[in-house]
Amino acid sequence: MWQRWTRACLYSLLAPIAVHAGPSDATVTAELVEALAARIAQLERKVVELETQLRRSAPPGNASSAAAAAEANSKLEPAPAHSHVQVAQELANPPMDTQSPPSVPKLQISGFSDVNFVSSDQRGSRSGFTEGQFALHTTTALSPRVNVFGELTLTARSDAGTGVPPAAGFNAEVERILIRFDQSDYFKVSFGRFHTPINWWNTSFHHGQWLQTTASRPEMVQFGGRFIPVHFVGGLVEGALPAGGLRLNYTAGVGNGRGSVISRGGDAGDENNNRAWLVNVFIKPDRPFGLLAGASVYRDKITQGARSFQEWIHSAHLVWQKENPEFIAEVANVRHTETGRPGGFNSQAFYMQLGYRLRRQQQWKPYYRFEYIHIPASDPVFRGVPSLAGSVAGIRYDLTHFAAFKVEYRNLRRPGLPRINLGFAQTSFTF
Repeated sequence: MWQRWTRACLYSLLAPIAVHAGPSDATVTAELVEALAARIAQLERKVVELETQLRRSAPPGNASSAAAAAEANSKLEPAPAHSHVQVAQELANPPMDTQSPPSVPKLQISGFSDVNFVSSDQRGSRSGFTEGQFALHTTTALSPRVNVFGELTLTARSDAGTGVPPAAGFNAEVERILIRFDQSDYFKVSFGRFHTPINWWNTSFHHGQWLQTTASRPEMVQFGGRFIPVHFVGGLVEGALPAGGLRLNYTAGVGNGRGSVISRGGDAGDENNNRAWLVNVFIKPDRPFGLLAGASVYRDKITQGARSFQEWIHSAHLVWQKENPEFIAEVANVRHTETGRPGGFNSQAFYMQLGYRLRRQQQWKPYYRFEYIHIPASDPVFRGVPSLAGSVAGIRYDLTHFAAFKVEYRNLRRPGLPRINLGFAQTSFTF
C-alpha cells in the first residue's frame, strides 16, 4: 500500500513533465518513476531491519523503551529464562546514574499494576474481580553521585463513596522516597522512607506484583501487616566489599521505629525519644553464582499508651536467585519485653518458596511456598495478630517480557478457625 501511494505521488509530481514531452520522454518518465519507487521500497526495508536490530539490542533494564517496542510490534513475544527476575531487580532497585546528568534534573518513571480474581470458601466472603495496586517508580539524577528515588501507590478502597464527605475511590501513599549519595561501591548514604532492610523479600520485591514470582507476598511481610515493621524513616549507610570473592554487603541505619499504629512507620515523627537501629549483613559469593545468605538485627522501643516495650528482631535468609530452580527461605524471631516487668514474648515466622522455570517452555514457572507464623496469645504488642500455617501453589506464565499471568491456590489454617481455601488469578504488568 505504501509503495502504491508513493508511485501515485511521484506520478502526480512528474505528470506535468510527461504532458509536455513526447512519447519517448513519457516512457522515460514512467521508467524513472518505477526506479524511484523501487529505491524507496529498498530504503524502507533497510529502515525496518535497523529498527529490528535496535529493539533486539535495547538493554533489558529499560522497561519503557522495550515496552514501546513491544507495542510497536503489536504482538506478544515469549519471555526467555531469567527475564522477569533480572528485570525485577533492576526496576525495583534501579542503578544510580553514573553519567553527568543534564543541567535540569530529568524524571524517569516506570509503572506497575495488576488485575485479580479471587474465590474463597470462607464464610461470608464474595468472589469477583479486584483492581490491584497502581504503583509508580520515579528516578531523578541530581548529579553523577546524587540521586532521588520515589515510589507512589494508589490502592482501591472498599468503602469508596460512603460517609460524609464520600470516601475517595483510592488511597494514595508515598511508599518510598529517598535521596542517596554514592561515594563509591563501598560506601553510600541515604535518607528518607525505606522498606525496612531486615528482610530479603521486603527489599527485593517492592510494590508491583509483577516483580515477584507469586501472586501473593508471604504473610510475615504483608504490606499493612504487623509482624515486622515494613517501613523505616531515617538514614542508612550501605556498601559492598570484595572480601575474597564473597562480596560482603552491609546496611546499617538509624531512624524512627514503629508508629502509634504498629503496622506503620513513624512518618510524622517518632513515638518516643528512642531511635530504632538496624544492621543487615549478607554475602553474594562469586561461586556459586546466584547464592545469597545473610542475617539482620533490629532494635526499637514501642510505646502503647502508658506502657512501653523493648523490641528485638533477629532474622536470617538463604536465597538461590536463579530460576532453575528459584529458592527463597527466611526466618525471623520478634521478642517483646515490657519495661519494668520480667520475662518476654517470642514470636516466630518463616517461609520457604521453591520455583522452577521450565527449560523447554520457558514462559511457564510453577512454584510452591509453605509459611508459618506463631504468636503467643499473651503478647500485648501483637494482640489480635493471629498465628498461621499455610501453603501456596501456583504457576506463572510470562506473556511477554513485561506482563505475566498467574494462577494460584492457597490453603490457610488459623488456630480456632476453619481452614480456608482460596483460588486466585492475577494478570500483572510493568510499563
